[in-house]
Amino acid sequence: MNIYVVIGGDSIWSISQKFGVNPENIIRANALDPNESLVIGQTLVVPSTERSYMVQPGDSLWNIASRFGVSLESIISVNNISDPAQIYPGMMIIIPAQSKNYGYIETNAFIQPGSPERDRNLVSGVARYLTYLTPFSHQVTEDGSLTPLNDDAAVNTGRNFRTAPLLSVTNISGDNFDSNLIQNILNNENLQNNLIDNIVSELQAKSYSGVVIDFERIPPADREKYNDFLRKLVARLHPMGYVVGTALAPKTYDITTGSWHGAHDYRAHGEIADFVIIMTYEWGWSGGPPMAVAPINEVRKVINYAASVIPANKIFMGMPLYGYDWTLPYIPGGEFAEAIGNQEAIDRARRYGAEIKYDEVSQSPYYNYIDEQRREHVVWFEDARSVSEKYKLSSEYGLRGVSYWALGQPFPQNWQVLDNMFFIEKVIPDV
Repeated sequence: MNIYVVIGGDSIWSISQKFGVNPENIIRANALDPNESLVIGQTLVVPSTERSYMVQPGDSLWNIASRFGVSLESIISVNNISDPAQIYPGMMIIIPAQSKNYGYIETNAFIQPGSPERDRNLVSGVARYLTYLTPFSHQVTEDGSLTPLNDDAAVNTGRNFRTAPLLSVTNISGDNFDSNLIQNILNNENLQNNLIDNIVSELQAKSYSGVVIDFERIPPADREKYNDFLRKLVARLHPMGYVVGTALAPKTYDITTGSWHGAHDYRAHGEIADFVIIMTYEWGWSGGPPMAVAPINEVRKVINYAASVIPANKIFMGMPLYGYDWTLPYIPGGEFAEAIGNQEAIDRARRYGAEIKYDEVSQSPYYNYIDEQRREHVVWFEDARSVSEKYKLSSEYGLRGVSYWALGQPFPQNWQVLDNMFFIEKVIPDV
């Protein structure tokens, strides 16, 4: 697979000729409307082609893979080879397009359930690329019970693709994470026991594979009490075969103050939990000044710290499937930015005649445009280049994988890039 950046005068046909591929393959891989013009600066993923090779005397799969610059696993997989030692001269094998060179990865995606039809369509389109699916969220109440969540359509559709569902538990009350609510629970053993009982009941009732605890805005003074709660939860769930993960605010050192960061103890969570999801996004957020949502230079700082105190094979790096459109000039407390996906960002650039640019520091695309009311806008979003850099960062640090927030905005290029670079781990056995 190649990532190509559109320049002036390009068409789908001319790009297909440049790479020697069928135009339909480019259209399909990028979910393009062939009647729409391309946008200067837009990225396209261009599928590569497979080739055949006759095994020669002295060949091994390892040296064949090295010669063609592909992974050993990709040759084994595409040829369905059960014993790599049993190749022989004259045997014809398929050399896959350069792909899967980054090995194996686990992936998780959050989804905010809507209608059953919408959820089935969303999940069925991407579940083959997911290890886990986490419907968001069951909310803790004052007595330690959990609010219901209508996630059956999403969960059942995911299982058809061997995607394991995870129970998401938050301390959201109303429109935000509730500090008083979680403080009361962490300081009351009976409430904690009731909450753990209800988590177990929910896991069993819907056959989830485990739980993600996403408690935020915890008073920093309750940091160790939160750690103790996690220890109790793990002690209860591990003998039952469930995994336990936590969601952590991004930080670059052990911040012990502040409601968003202080109670999140990276080192302790790395010791207690099976995995952590680090929410490496929202540098650019809807109420803040315009900038990349997940600038790679800032993400790297967080991952560098996290990997120094948490085993890398326990870390999921957060990845956004969205961007924002800000109206300028930005005024603190003013109009919030609109969340948009990759395809909408491209469509909007086309509609207003914008040229997409790319910031090399943040490794993120952006553009400016003027709307019908003569207001200036700036859009920061994700494309094939930006997600590719994030996947490389995950591989560089040997992380367990990545976790997406959140399914809903179409982003076909992301799944093409992921599938080209990695084998996706599945934890539900193939039967």
